[in-house]
Formats: sequence, structure tokens, C-alpha cells
Amino acid sequence: MKKIMFNDKYGLTRAVLEGRKTQTRRIAYTGNATIIDCGICVEPKNIGRAILLRGIDEVAYSRYNVGEEVAIAQAYCELVSEVGINEAEINKLRNSKGWTNKMFVKDDLMPHRIRITDIRAERLQEISDEDCIAEGIKKNPEVLRGMWEFSYIKDVTLKFEMSTTTRGAYAKLIDHISGKGTWASNPYVFVYEFELIK
Repeated sequence: MKKIMFNDKYGLTRAVLEGRKTQTRRIAYTGNATIIDCGICVEPKNIGRAILLRGIDEVAYSRYNVGEEVAIAQAYCELVSEVGINEAEINKLRNSKGWTNKMFVKDDLMPHRIRITDIRAERLQEISDEDCIAEGIKKNPEVLRGMWEFSYIKDVTLKFEMSTTTRGAYAKLIDHISGKGTWASNPYVFVYEFELIK
């Protein structure tokens, strides 16, 4: 089994676990090709995997396959009460890098999973309003009616980024996560649609 990481600083793991986030975009290709085709492999070795083609040249493969179950990575310290492991195992995990860094956790110890239901490729800026919401962008509470937002923690303070459109809020979010200028560069991305199964 593989694992997938969502950015905790921007509340994306929480959004997945709450069922508000059902899509994720991952950069697939940053080259200058203007015509790229996307397909899903049917050969046994890579069945369900998306592939980007420029003519007959293979440009990129998706990390995940349609139908694949993927573990949601979380630091062990966040899971102690949830996983139900004994004290000896907790002490062992406490001394591992995965205690505070989910990059080093073992996928089989993760209690939550998603199933990839669809994969497609598109340019980043082709995202629709509905897809922005599926990415975790939410409507601001009544105070700022009509605004769309995401929130994050900076220096232990809760901050909000807002926009009058879902796409504007998502553009700010992707620039925070993937680096300033990501939205403007409009790379090809793999769009993974998924459902929370555990």
C-alpha cells in the first residue's frame, strides 16, 4: 500500500477526514508542450494508472491508480488515542522520526484510507468552481458573506486567505502549498478524485 500526504498547515488532512475534500491536484508536467493527451493504462503491470503523452512520448505517470486504496499519512503523535496500540509500541513509535513527521510513518499503521475513484490530467487553471470546493475551499461564515477562504496557522496564529471567487481562493492556496507562481505557470496536473473509506 502507498500513502498520500495532505498539507496539515492548511487543514487539508482534516478536510479529507471530514469529507469536505474529495480531490487533490499534483503537478504532473511543467514543460512547454501545448498538446498533451491523457489516458488510463490497461496493461496488467500499470492497470488503472494515468499516463501523459506528447505524441508517442510518455511524459509522466500518475503515482496512484484508479481503484487503489491509499493510506492517509498522519504523524504517530496524532494517532495514539485513535489507533489503539499498547504502551510498549507507543514508546517505540515515540522514538521514531514518524512521531512528529508524517513523511516517515509506515502506511500500514495509518488508520484512515482513501480510494482513488478517477484520475484525469488538465492544466491547473482549468479547475472549475465545483472542483475548488472539492479541493477544500469553503465559504466564509456569515461575517463576510460571499467570500471564499482557506485558513492556516502561522506563528501559532490562525490566518485566513480570502477571495470573492472559489478559483481566486484556490489560486492563493496552491501558491502557498507549491510555491509562489505555481498558479500563474499553469502546469499540467493529475487530478485525483477519491472517497474516504476508513
